[in-house]
Parts: sequence; structure tokens; C-alpha cells
Amino acid sequence: MRKIILFVGSLVMLTSCFGPKKNMKETFDLQGHRGCRGLMPENTIPAFIKALDLEVTTLEMDLAVTKDRQLVVSHEPFMSAEMCLDSMGNEIPETQQLQNNIYQMTYQEVAGFDCGSKPHPRFPEQQKMQVVKPRLVDVIDQVEDYLKVNGKPPVAYNIEIKSQPETDDLFHPAPPTFSDLVYAVLDEKLDWSRTTIQSFDFRVLQYFHERYPKVTLALLIENDLTVEENLDSLGFTPDIYSCYFPLLSRESVDFLHSRDIRVIPWTVNEVTEMKDVMELGVDGLITDYPNRFNSIKDKK
Repeated sequence: MRKIILFVGSLVMLTSCFGPKKNMKETFDLQGHRGCRGLMPENTIPAFIKALDLEVTTLEMDLAVTKDRQLVVSHEPFMSAEMCLDSMGNEIPETQQLQNNIYQMTYQEVAGFDCGSKPHPRFPEQQKMQVVKPRLVDVIDQVEDYLKVNGKPPVAYNIEIKSQPETDDLFHPAPPTFSDLVYAVLDEKLDWSRTTIQSFDFRVLQYFHERYPKVTLALLIENDLTVEENLDSLGFTPDIYSCYFPLLSRESVDFLHSRDIRVIPWTVNEVTEMKDVMELGVDGLITDYPNRFNSIKDKK
């Protein structure tokens, strides 16, 4: 951690002038995307444990909901043909993947699928293993136990609620129900200083802002609107602006900092891209390859 602080000392000086933060991250925030998707099956417990060993400061993950109201760590609300095998070990035809709707399955049914043995076409370095989509509670329990047993510092959790109006009550609950489920688990398991809720769905963030104002919120963006337009549409000032990294400029970063908003872009995978976004003065980055960031850090 000390090496990271030295490496981004100028960024720390920039962010420290903003005063106390609502969560634990006051230095450069290295976030492991879906754990460390470039190296391990995404959104799985082995991916999160590997990310801890790579010294991420935050574990980034996505949530879906089962028929029996279990929160499952999964990017899609269905069993992806690209990543998963069915309960018999067979490939899932792409035309049929939506039929494996997590919201219409119990967690016991979800746990019958293997989402780690199939080679990922876009991540050839990804280690293959038989592994299931975990429940959020099991991720937290195993991560916290690993930290304690190995004497590692606390890690933060950046949790995405994935929803959109056209799939409300079809592939996930509507935002109030979804958000309340997430809040209940996190409120029981973690200190809110270690937790961020992020979403592309403005409705989710607006609900949290009104119902649970103590929660740190990150606005996810991939559109071509200006920063000002996105903030106006949201209707309040989020703690974090998290956009696709090519959308950033030095001017937009400076503007966000002037509004006391931290900037943590996604998904920054190439070393050259990491260097470029850091030169813009960002407060962290989200990556599938935390090891690549470490290769830069270790040279400093």
C-alpha cells in the first residue's frame, strides 16, 4: 500500500483537499473488476480471493436476484452461454440463454450451473475451474474470513445493482425492492464506510439517495452526454462518477473534482491506458487485470 501511495502522491494531495470521505478509500483506489476477470472466472469467490492477493483496495461485483430472493453475484440476470455450462455439463445454446433466467430460478438451481470451466473467448489468461455463481452473503463471509486469517487490511466493496425499466419484474425486481434487499444484507454484514452502491440505472441511485442517504453512491456512465447533463439527469451530486474511461478528459475530471466528486473510470485493462487515465488525475480505476497495475507500481 505504501508503494501505491508514493506512486500516486500527487493524486493523494489532490483528493485530500476535499476533506473526509464517506467511505474508507482516501488514496488511489485499485478496483478488481468482477474480482479479476482477466485472470479468474468472473464474479466468483476464487476471483475475489485472487484479487485480494493482488492488493486491490476494492472488490467490484454485480448482483442478480433469484426466485427465492437470494442475492447472487452475477453480471447477467441469466446463465450466459459465453461462460456457463448447464447442470449436466453441456454448453448452453446462445438462443436459449435467456430461458435460464436467474429471477425465475431458486439459488439451488443456480448453483447447479458451472460458470468457470468453459474457456472464455475474450480472456485467454483466465484460469479455468468448476465454480458456481455465489451468493453475496457467501462472498462477504469468505472474503472477510480470508482477510482475517491472512492478516490483510480491510477491503472495500463496490456493488452494482443491475436493472433497467424494460426488465423490471421480468429479470429482476423493480428498484425499490431490489435496493431494499441489497441494503438489508450489507447493513447486516458490513460497515457502510467500506461499501459503495453503483448503477447505470438512475432510479436505483435516486432511491438510495432518498431512502438511505448515508450510503456512498457511484454513477455509472457509458453514454456520450456531458458530465453536466448526466448530473442534471440524476438530480443530485453522487460521491463517485464512474464512466467508460475513453469518455474522460482532464477538463471533465477537474470539473468533477470541483464538485467534490471522485472519478473512478472503468474498465482500464492495458498498461498504457492505466498510465493515461492516471495522468488525468483520476482517484482510482477499475480493471480486469490488477496485476498489470502492480507491474507499474512495482517499478516506482
